[in-house]
Amino acid sequence: MGWDSKNGTWLATEILRRMTVQLDFQRNKTTVFKATNFVGYVGMVTGMKPSRFSLTVDERFKFIGGYIGFAEWILGKRNGKWMSFLTREVLENATSYEEAQKTLAKSVLLAPVYFILGGNRSGQASVITRGLKFFDVWELGSEIKNGSWYLVETNYDHWTKPPYYDDRRSPAKRCLDKFGANNFSMANLFNVLSTKPMNNKVSD
Repeated sequence: MGWDSKNGTWLATEILRRMTVQLDFQRNKTTVFKATNFVGYVGMVTGMKPSRFSLTVDERFKFIGGYIGFAEWILGKRNGKWMSFLTREVLENATSYEEAQKTLAKSVLLAPVYFILGGNRSGQASVITRGLKFFDVWELGSEIKNGSWYLVETNYDHWTKPPYYDDRRSPAKRCLDKFGANNFSMANLFNVLSTKPMNNKVSD
């Protein structure tokens, strides 16, 4: 789904844009969770449980992952979970940030992924780096102790240095440090995310 050099957009992105919907999942006329999703897709990639937690996913590039996990599933090894189905399961059933974090970290998966989880209390946030069985939980609390106030995830493991050709982490951190926690706003967040190199042809 190629790059449209005339409009500066990906064809797939433009198709999905028209299919994007805001969903409110209810049980007995009470909201269980809300999600931003695509028409016809039953898994979840971004959602929030009111007054409990928010959850989104980010792609993790690893060879030992999606292809191998999918091949094992085809061959009958069905103990791994599809990422977007696990996300939906957590949004539907988890009742707290802690429960959501534990389920996302400990479940066997078919493919590597980053789960980005936010809670309902100050300092309650984490990036959960996942392999098929491997997990690492990076807590905002650990960064606060080191004098920071945010976590930045840009498709690379936080304990490794991003490649020189796709270092979005360093400029993002410089922007966030410049704004500071006390002056930060949704408008400033949008500015950071929409500015090159954070917003590029791959991250669109």
